[in-house]
Amino acid sequence: MSAIEILSWPFKKSAIDQINNKQDFLNYPVIYILNGNKEAYIGETVQFKNRMKDHMKSRGNINEINLIKHDEFNRSATFHLETKLINYFLGDEKFTLQNKSKTASDFTHNYYNKPHYDQYIFQELWRKLHERQLVNNNLDTIENKDIFKLSPYKELTLEQIDLKDKVLKFCEKQVLAESNDFGSLLVVEGEAGTGKSVVLSSIFNTIQERATEISSNFYGSENYLVVNHEEMYKTYKGIAKRVKHLKAKNFAKPTPLINRLQKESKKAHIIFVDEAHLLLTKTDTYNNFYGENQLEELLKLAKVVVIIYDQDQVLKLKSLWGVGVLEGLKKKSTYHEEYQLTNQFRMQANDDVINWINDFKCKKLTPLPSDEKYELKAFETLEEMHKEIKLKNDKYGLSRIVSTFDYLHKKDGKTYYVKESNGEYKMPWNTTSTKYTWAEKPETINEAGSIYTIQGFDLNYVGVVLGPSVQYDTSKDEIIIDTSKYMDKGAYTGMDGIEDVNKAKEKIVLNSINVLMKRGIKGLYIYASDEALREKLLEYQDLNE
Repeated sequence: MSAIEILSWPFKKSAIDQINNKQDFLNYPVIYILNGNKEAYIGETVQFKNRMKDHMKSRGNINEINLIKHDEFNRSATFHLETKLINYFLGDEKFTLQNKSKTASDFTHNYYNKPHYDQYIFQELWRKLHERQLVNNNLDTIENKDIFKLSPYKELTLEQIDLKDKVLKFCEKQVLAESNDFGSLLVVEGEAGTGKSVVLSSIFNTIQERATEISSNFYGSENYLVVNHEEMYKTYKGIAKRVKHLKAKNFAKPTPLINRLQKESKKAHIIFVDEAHLLLTKTDTYNNFYGENQLEELLKLAKVVVIIYDQDQVLKLKSLWGVGVLEGLKKKSTYHEEYQLTNQFRMQANDDVINWINDFKCKKLTPLPSDEKYELKAFETLEEMHKEIKLKNDKYGLSRIVSTFDYLHKKDGKTYYVKESNGEYKMPWNTTSTKYTWAEKPETINEAGSIYTIQGFDLNYVGVVLGPSVQYDTSKDEIIIDTSKYMDKGAYTGMDGIEDVNKAKEKIVLNSINVLMKRGIKGLYIYASDEALREKLLEYQDLNE
């Protein structure tokens, strides 16, 4: 069986000129990596010499050429492996990438024997790159990084490509159109795990590339990607450090951006909002927001606003979107469109498992379904669940315990704990880091995360602690939410104007449970601190055994 070969030369015309013209790789599909001390570019070609000479006319900060050849390469395979290498180089974080994104028509398609190239050939290639110290990390480590999962170079599905194409056309048209006091609005809706953030990352990357191209309608445009979520904000900033044409200043949290643009009397061209359900819908002087609705303020400050939205992920009353609020803003906008993402990408689970979680969100408890590819399991103790999560973390990586916000959070240097109902087993609760996302810190395998440390991110296995606020009424045969035991007091501020406060509070808690339960790619484990709920879950689990 033939093997991967990597040939290297200095990034000089004289070195390329000296290559014997009878070499087979000069008229054969190959992949190449151009690298300097800090930057790299990855490409594929069937005309290696000519392509290198083109690069030498325009590409800087490069000092080495690495050609990758294999007797089994064909054009589909090299195109696919080029895309895959770009994503893994981004996640490896050794180099800042000079690559630009592909157009919708360029995305990788299926081809003969694709799994062979996708798995065996790529693994061999990565080992060779590691031996040459062109990469730092192994594949498993990279695959568990948030920066890799939100890569703007990700291979998109047909549904995601369709969305990207629609958003780009919407922005291109509306950024040139005359607008009133409110910009144009595109609303993209989708439940947790439908791949919304991946598409948004890809779209923003393309827009920012085109903003540097004189021939583009986006040339010179001032655009921002906004997210009101500290952990995701860190990830986007991390991506900006590794993609040459992305700048950290174009990623922002909503309140600082609104206040700055208002102070400078400036109007942006396009503002993208990830996790728009986390935008404030009320004045919040504590966070220096003095408007009535952050989306409304953003619409005043941009020609185009594109939001990623899921009404079932609202976690605070001051971010609660009342019936008609979003509809009213659509009417105020110069022009608006909507798009719905439907396919579940995160969870490798069947419909029965997804429906079971959705039923739980509606306070309905049913027998636990079985799934050969996804593990749904209830535990009698927190200690047992934690042991199992640690085993899964050893095997697959990125497996963590998370909990409903039923325990005090870290404050004034004190550490609070998630505890078993008998109080004997406990785990540190809701710690944070200013630099790294919570789940990527190895030591957090011994901690319990919160909705604020994990929303928007993937885990391989998630262990969910249902705290004292989540109970089961045996006489009514239904889940009960005791909102007085939900300790996220910030979630309950902003009650003015809400007709049924108790119902609104209950929705906040149920939304948080839904988000926590949908974090796991391979499995969901559950420990309930309420004895009646724990016993019912175990009883329903036994029905499948």
